[in-house]
Amino acid sequence: MNHLPSFTAARDQLPDHEQKQAALGYLNEAWAEARHDGIDGDCLAQVSLFAAFAELVTTYGEDAVATFVEGLPARIRNGEFSVRLARQ
Repeated sequence: MNHLPSFTAARDQLPDHEQKQAALGYLNEAWAEARHDGIDGDCLAQVSLFAAFAELVTTYGEDAVATFVEGLPARIRNGEFSVRLARQ
């Protein structure tokens, strides 16, 4: 397991995009570890969405999050969440 540098002391000083990159690194590491331990990808995805929406509701409230997710169908259909493999 790779250990990412600790940002506890400087976390609040990091720009938003750097915090997001660090968070993605942590999530990718946790995801890989869970898959290695036999947790199904679909189960991970559903639980991750629940945890993410719960955090957003705690932070912004139910109405704001409901408004945010109204735009998700179009974003999904437009391919924003599709992982495309590069053809060589």
